[in-house]
Amino acid sequence: MTPSFPIRQPCPPGVCDCQREQLLDSPDSDLRILRLTRQEEKRLLERLENIQSLGDLEHMQRRLHEQLGIRLAIAPGFNEVRSMRGIAIRIDDLPGLCRKTRQAIPAAIRRGLEKHPEIAYDLLNAHDLLRDA
Repeated sequence: MTPSFPIRQPCPPGVCDCQREQLLDSPDSDLRILRLTRQEEKRLLERLENIQSLGDLEHMQRRLHEQLGIRLAIAPGFNEVRSMRGIAIRIDDLPGLCRKTRQAIPAAIRRGLEKHPEIAYDLLNAHDLLRDA
């Protein structure tokens, strides 16, 4: 199956576990994730690093799901939140999503939260963690 849009180049053999080839071989698979070329990934990471508000972050979550099929969950972690590492950022497994991209997206979001800590406070408040503060 050959998509009509530009797709991401394959990772070197043995480096990634993205299952890109199985995704391309399956006739009923969702190929949206393959639209995330390396250049588009750089633009996405830059956009995530420069989020301006919690609403902007939630908008990016919706757009990632709509355009690429990536389900991204951002919530306070299990334990106490003392830094941006205490915020849990989880990406559901998705065939075709590169291992490095799965690591780069949460890192970009954390950098964005570090630039604008008020977004992290809004996120905590949205989960009623700062209710009594």
